[in-house]
Amino acid sequence: MIHVIGGGLAGCEAAWQAASRGHQVVVHEMRPVRGTDVHHTDALAELVCSNSFRSDKLDNAVGLLKEEMRRLGSLVMRVAELVCVPAGAALAVDRQRFAELMTREITSHPLVTLVREEVIDVPDPGATGGPVVIATGPLTSPALSGKIAALVGGEHLYFYDAVSPIVLAESIDLSRVYRASRWGRGTTEGDYLNCPFTAPEYETFYQALVTAERAAVHDLDRERFFEGCLPIEVMAHRGPDTLRFGPMKPVGLPDPRTGWPPYAVVQLRQDNLAADHYSLVGFQTQIKSGEQARVFRLIPGLERAEFARFGLVHRNTYINGPTVLAETWQVRARPELFFAGQISGVEGYVESAASGLLAGINAAAVAAGRATSSPPRTTAIGALAYYVSHADAADYQPSNITFGIMSPLESADRRLRRDRKARNEAISARALTELGLWQGEVSSRQ
Repeated sequence: MIHVIGGGLAGCEAAWQAASRGHQVVVHEMRPVRGTDVHHTDALAELVCSNSFRSDKLDNAVGLLKEEMRRLGSLVMRVAELVCVPAGAALAVDRQRFAELMTREITSHPLVTLVREEVIDVPDPGATGGPVVIATGPLTSPALSGKIAALVGGEHLYFYDAVSPIVLAESIDLSRVYRASRWGRGTTEGDYLNCPFTAPEYETFYQALVTAERAAVHDLDRERFFEGCLPIEVMAHRGPDTLRFGPMKPVGLPDPRTGWPPYAVVQLRQDNLAADHYSLVGFQTQIKSGEQARVFRLIPGLERAEFARFGLVHRNTYINGPTVLAETWQVRARPELFFAGQISGVEGYVESAASGLLAGINAAAVAAGRATSSPPRTTAIGALAYYVSHADAADYQPSNITFGIMSPLESADRRLRRDRKARNEAISARALTELGLWQGEVSSRQ
């Protein structure tokens, strides 16, 4: 029997991988017995931030990671593709249908049992009769969080994460926006609604943003945001042009009415299949709700916007992976205990699911009395596992997958040194070959 604590992306993926290998799995999910500050339903794998799984191209590291997961039989990737919405070169989903289908897949599996309860202590694998995967996510309950801190020998690390607002499509002024994807990627008409700014409009918006009242962050004496998901107002305080070179950059988005890129642009991404909800891309925020309505209605096309959800900030909790974990996502001191997902020290939906995938495969190996293993660092999923277990523990930061944490490409081809896209594609080709070899080795041991 394998126990998985947490029914998020990592927990669902771990449970699916273990059950697909013939093992009985119990998934423990605390909602709705105990809620969180950001979840709205009791569905498994509810996406509380963006609805995007980011790039789906093989010249991008997260695109490679997704392809590797598909080849490893990922449930998350299969369901995401069934409920995807237009998003240019990215993979984005209808968040409600995604959670509903993930819940259905897990609860209908004959070897998986879902238990709705709050786990308040770290289970002893010896007492439970098999491996345990802790995948409680960044919002682990205080009781269990304290026990995990005691287990790993110190306080959790932490950072604050922020969520983007969502507007109702019917409240968008379509006469002021235009449809396009950056550099023309995606569907013919374009997958994003673009809100174009003139220079004066941007200056008005910028001044309102940097002077808006922020919601208080309680229970900690300092804020520590993840650099890959900074609140929009935090970025704005770094300088008036920061947003124009970040989430509001107009490059590759010419306005068809003028033929020129606007001074700045806010992109709106379809949030569900019904296309009645749109999220503000890159607009994570901790501004107070009333202030959000005032400031974001200064965006051209959103003057009368109605908000289905305001942005918010929440605390993410994670362990110092390099001091605790092996590349197999096992706790070094207790090899029948695994961590996976954001609590293990990865950042991002795809990365969380990928860690759950490997934890589930290896938990099944432990349950069957076989050796555990991880793909090589030449693969994206192996590089992520290596980073979590070998990064500098003195200043550990959660990481998205990047080509920078993978083994460098050894090639004398000058073209690959000059052409980043070609080099990344070559790294991806190598990774998929190496992943296939690893899969063959694992299969031969079964």
